[in-house]
Amino acid sequence: MSAKIYIPRDTTAVSLGANEVVDALIQQLSTNSESIEIVRNGSRGLFWLEPLLEIETAEGRIAYGPVSAEDIPALLDAGMLQGQSDHPLCLGPTDEIPYLKNQQRLTFARAGLIDPLSIDDYRAHEGFDGLKRALGLNAQQIVDEVKASGLRGRGGAAFPTGIKWQTVLDAASANPQKYIVCNADEGDSGTFADRLVMEADPMMLIEGMCIAGLAVGASQGYIYLRSEYPLAKQILDAAIDSAVTAGYLGDDIQGSGRDFHLEVRLGAGAYICGEETSLLESLEGKRGLVRAKPPLPALEGLFGQPTVVNNVLSLAAIPFILARGGQAYADYGMGRSRGTQAFQLAGNIERGGLVELAFGASLRQLLQEYGGGSASGRALRAVQVGGPLGAYLPESQWDLPLDYEAFSEAGAVLGHGGIVAFDDTVDMAQQARFGMEFCVVESCGKCTPCRIGSTRGVEVIDRIIADASDHKSRDANLELLDELCETMEDGSLCAMGGMTPNPVRSALRHFPEDFAKPSSTQPSTAASSTATPSTGE
Repeated sequence: MSAKIYIPRDTTAVSLGANEVVDALIQQLSTNSESIEIVRNGSRGLFWLEPLLEIETAEGRIAYGPVSAEDIPALLDAGMLQGQSDHPLCLGPTDEIPYLKNQQRLTFARAGLIDPLSIDDYRAHEGFDGLKRALGLNAQQIVDEVKASGLRGRGGAAFPTGIKWQTVLDAASANPQKYIVCNADEGDSGTFADRLVMEADPMMLIEGMCIAGLAVGASQGYIYLRSEYPLAKQILDAAIDSAVTAGYLGDDIQGSGRDFHLEVRLGAGAYICGEETSLLESLEGKRGLVRAKPPLPALEGLFGQPTVVNNVLSLAAIPFILARGGQAYADYGMGRSRGTQAFQLAGNIERGGLVELAFGASLRQLLQEYGGGSASGRALRAVQVGGPLGAYLPESQWDLPLDYEAFSEAGAVLGHGGIVAFDDTVDMAQQARFGMEFCVVESCGKCTPCRIGSTRGVEVIDRIIADASDHKSRDANLELLDELCETMEDGSLCAMGGMTPNPVRSALRHFPEDFAKPSSTQPSTAASSTATPSTGE
């Protein structure tokens, strides 16, 4: 009987040498009689251990990592194919790794377990159970199930998903065509959960979008995919083809007489296209400019028709909700934040990766118990949650529960769940400048507060830094910056300009000492320069 070896094929694992590990395995084993089956699964999200190699044994999977191609000969000599554990890279049973074992995985339950492109593997792990149930319900019953779950948009704005679907279901139109659009233009600093869904469990997203189509009467869906995700594009295209062949997409789904077609469209490479109306403009082949609201996309969206625009994680939660029931999902979480969130640990962190937990855990728990503190070994000083438009949180706020309302009350946002950590060497004045400069580069330019306000914001922050010793000039510029932030918040068309003051105000509030000393002219490189604004869901 051949040994079964799992090696991830997602972007992170491949960038860290997973393909080279596969080549080394094949080369080493070609010279002996060992028979192996290599399954290219998706990552489990334990990125600090990638490439993570797993061996299937009678007792379950045994993990080894991080494995390089050079490690293969020694691992084989140590009995890796038999699941032996007398090698330093052996981590024991995969399910017992604390980082993974202590999570509450609903959306990512299959990530790393299955072959992403195997319909049979997906079905063997409860795949398409939600769609099967949805095909036996009418549209209103499906929407009611989503309402009961308490699911809120995971794209940033946390709008109740069931309410959005109800609006589209009830929308009257001379043209019967409605659309489901998945916002997969993931770009917030430190985020990768959407990509992991698409590369590790793409059938789940396909199933979720198909259910959404049944719920609102839409027969056509589009995945608007970030152009920087070529591997996700390949996997999604192959998964869609398989789903069509198996009768889960296309005409007459599973003999139900109901249709749903799905296509992947590459994004325009612009941050602003993560905003839902700009995304729709781009999807129509136009320049990605923000639309004024009303009308809402739920009433006049893609090509002027009623459209559901949801984030990848929102749609990926739907199969569980329909398969297990809305209440089963609502049983997780706290307050109005129901279910789980995929938190993504990045930046100066020892153990970067994905952590799915029910709402209510603390930021400190994520940083310490899962992240293991800073990668540099120095004390952590600041954490930005929710992408480059999110606030910087000092240690005094790390015990806040990870909950939409709790963060809002503290002047922060959970956003897409991205968490970027900074140690005590960070210059927060430069991080504030980075926030404004980011808006300068990525603004669509349609509204003056965002386009001009961000440019003036960079100039004012530069004057504050330059005039650190001149208290009179500094105070005048601080007052001007505050007024500028207020104008951007109140006058911008979308979250791009409206939320840019968040990192600036929080840096000023919690780290004022960094604005009172001479500073370098280059912003910290600890934060990514790509992001996605709130999608409005």
